[in-house]
Amino acid sequence: MARRPPGARQLTFVREKYTIELINRLVMYMDSERLNATFAALSDPTRRAILSRLADGESSVKDLARPFRISAPAITKHLKVLERAGLITRSRDAQWRPCRLNARPLREAATWLVDYRRFWEESFDRLDEYLRSQTRPRATRSKAHGHSK
Repeated sequence: MARRPPGARQLTFVREKYTIELINRLVMYMDSERLNATFAALSDPTRRAILSRLADGESSVKDLARPFRISAPAITKHLKVLERAGLITRSRDAQWRPCRLNARPLREAATWLVDYRRFWEESFDRLDEYLRSQTRPRATRSKAHGHSK
Protein backbone atom coordinates (compact mmCIF):
# COMPACT_ATOMS: atom_id res chain seq x y z
CA MET A 1 0.00 0.00 0.00
CA ALA A 2 1.53 3.31 -1.10
CA ARG A 3 1.93 6.03 1.47
CA ARG A 4 0.71 9.49 0.69
CA PRO A 5 3.11 12.36 1.12
CA PRO A 6 2.41 14.67 4.06
CA GLY A 7 -0.39 17.12 3.29
CA ALA A 8 -1.83 15.07 0.40
CA ARG A 9 -4.98 14.34 2.36
CA GLN A 10 -5.50 18.05 3.07
CA LEU A 11 -4.88 18.88 -0.58
CA THR A 12 -7.48 16.32 -1.66
CA PHE A 13 -9.99 17.77 0.81
CA VAL A 14 -9.35 21.33 -0.40
CA ARG A 15 -9.63 20.25 -4.04
CA GLU A 16 -12.94 18.45 -3.34
CA LYS A 17 -14.25 21.45 -1.39
CA TYR A 18 -13.51 23.85 -4.26
CA THR A 19 -14.91 21.42 -6.82
CA ILE A 20 -18.19 21.21 -4.89
CA GLU A 21 -18.27 25.00 -4.51
CA LEU A 22 -17.65 25.45 -8.23
CA ILE A 23 -20.42 23.00 -9.11
CA ASN A 24 -22.83 24.78 -6.74
CA ARG A 25 -22.04 28.14 -8.33
CA LEU A 26 -22.51 26.68 -11.79
CA VAL A 27 -25.91 25.26 -10.82
CA MET A 28 -26.95 28.60 -9.31
CA TYR A 29 -25.80 30.37 -12.50
CA MET A 30 -27.70 27.91 -14.67
CA ASP A 31 -30.81 28.31 -12.51
CA SER A 32 -30.43 32.07 -12.76
CA GLU A 33 -30.08 31.92 -16.55
CA ARG A 34 -33.13 29.67 -16.80
CA LEU A 35 -35.15 32.05 -14.61
CA ASN A 36 -34.00 35.01 -16.71
CA ALA A 37 -35.11 33.24 -19.89
CA THR A 38 -38.46 32.32 -18.33
CA PHE A 39 -39.22 35.86 -17.15
CA ALA A 40 -38.03 37.35 -20.45
CA ALA A 41 -40.37 35.01 -22.34
CA LEU A 42 -43.26 35.86 -20.01
CA SER A 43 -42.71 39.60 -20.45
CA ASP A 44 -44.59 39.66 -23.74
CA PRO A 45 -48.43 39.51 -23.78
CA THR A 46 -48.51 37.54 -27.05
CA ARG A 47 -46.25 34.85 -25.59
CA ARG A 48 -48.35 34.71 -22.41
CA ALA A 49 -51.48 34.28 -24.56
CA ILE A 50 -49.79 31.47 -26.50
CA LEU A 51 -48.92 29.70 -23.23
CA SER A 52 -52.48 30.15 -22.04
CA ARG A 53 -53.78 28.47 -25.17
CA LEU A 54 -51.28 25.63 -24.82
CA ALA A 55 -52.44 25.05 -21.23
CA ASP A 56 -55.60 23.61 -22.82
CA GLY A 57 -53.57 21.10 -24.86
CA GLU A 58 -51.19 20.85 -27.77
CA SER A 59 -51.82 22.96 -30.82
CA SER A 60 -50.38 23.54 -34.27
CA VAL A 61 -48.45 26.69 -35.09
CA LYS A 62 -51.21 27.68 -37.50
CA ASP A 63 -53.88 27.33 -34.80
CA LEU A 64 -51.77 29.24 -32.30
CA ALA A 65 -51.29 32.09 -34.79
CA ARG A 66 -54.98 32.40 -35.69
CA PRO A 67 -56.15 34.90 -32.99
CA PHE A 68 -53.19 37.25 -33.46
CA ARG A 69 -52.92 39.98 -36.08
CA ILE A 70 -49.23 39.40 -36.67
CA SER A 71 -47.27 37.71 -39.44
CA ALA A 72 -46.31 34.04 -39.46
CA PRO A 73 -42.59 34.93 -39.03
CA ALA A 74 -43.49 36.99 -35.95
CA ILE A 75 -45.37 34.03 -34.43
CA THR A 76 -42.38 31.82 -35.22
CA LYS A 77 -40.08 34.24 -33.40
CA HIS A 78 -42.36 34.18 -30.35
CA LEU A 79 -42.38 30.38 -30.41
CA LYS A 80 -38.57 30.29 -30.61
CA VAL A 81 -38.32 32.52 -27.52
CA LEU A 82 -40.72 30.23 -25.65
CA GLU A 83 -38.82 27.15 -26.82
CA ARG A 84 -35.41 28.55 -25.80
CA ALA A 85 -36.86 29.30 -22.36
CA GLY A 86 -38.00 25.68 -22.16
CA LEU A 87 -41.65 26.72 -21.86
CA ILE A 88 -42.78 24.81 -24.95
CA THR A 89 -41.66 21.88 -27.01
CA ARG A 90 -42.25 21.55 -30.73
CA SER A 91 -42.27 18.38 -32.74
CA ARG A 92 -43.02 17.31 -36.24
CA ASP A 93 -45.50 14.66 -37.32
CA ALA A 94 -45.58 14.68 -41.12
CA GLN A 95 -47.11 18.07 -41.99
CA TRP A 96 -48.43 18.69 -38.48
CA ARG A 97 -46.08 20.58 -36.12
CA PRO A 98 -47.64 20.46 -32.66
CA CYS A 99 -46.53 22.68 -29.82
CA ARG A 100 -46.85 21.56 -26.21
CA LEU A 101 -46.60 23.44 -22.94
CA ASN A 102 -43.73 22.50 -20.62
CA ALA A 103 -44.79 23.79 -17.20
CA ARG A 104 -41.54 23.02 -15.34
CA PRO A 105 -39.96 26.48 -15.89
CA LEU A 106 -43.22 28.07 -14.72
CA ARG A 107 -43.11 25.98 -11.55
CA GLU A 108 -39.49 27.02 -10.97
CA ALA A 109 -40.42 30.70 -11.41
CA ALA A 110 -43.38 30.32 -9.06
CA THR A 111 -41.13 28.69 -6.46
CA TRP A 112 -38.67 31.58 -6.76
CA LEU A 113 -41.51 34.09 -6.36
CA VAL A 114 -42.87 32.48 -3.18
CA ASP A 115 -40.19 34.11 -1.01
CA TYR A 116 -41.04 37.51 -2.43
CA ARG A 117 -44.75 36.89 -1.91
CA ARG A 118 -44.04 36.26 1.77
CA PHE A 119 -42.03 39.50 1.92
CA TRP A 120 -44.86 41.54 0.39
CA GLU A 121 -47.53 39.91 2.53
CA GLU A 122 -45.53 40.70 5.68
CA SER A 123 -44.92 44.25 4.45
CA PHE A 124 -48.63 44.78 3.77
CA ASP A 125 -49.51 43.34 7.18
CA ARG A 126 -47.16 45.83 8.85
CA LEU A 127 -48.62 48.67 6.77
CA ASP A 128 -52.13 47.57 7.72
CA GLU A 129 -51.19 47.58 11.43
CA TYR A 130 -49.68 51.04 11.09
CA LEU A 131 -52.71 52.43 9.26
CA ARG A 132 -55.08 50.96 11.85
CA SER A 133 -53.06 52.59 14.62
CA GLN A 134 -53.32 55.94 12.82
CA THR A 135 -57.08 55.79 12.27
CA ARG A 136 -58.17 55.59 15.91
CA PRO A 137 -61.02 57.96 16.79
CA ARG A 138 -59.83 61.55 17.16
CA ALA A 139 -60.97 61.90 20.79
CA THR A 140 -58.99 58.82 21.82
CA ARG A 141 -55.89 60.09 20.03
CA SER A 142 -56.19 63.54 21.63
CA LYS A 143 -56.48 62.09 25.14
CA ALA A 144 -53.54 59.79 24.51
CA HIS A 145 -51.35 62.78 23.63
CA GLY A 146 -52.55 64.98 26.52
CA HIS A 147 -54.73 67.25 24.38
CA SER A 148 -58.17 68.34 25.46
CA LYS A 149 -60.96 70.14 23.63
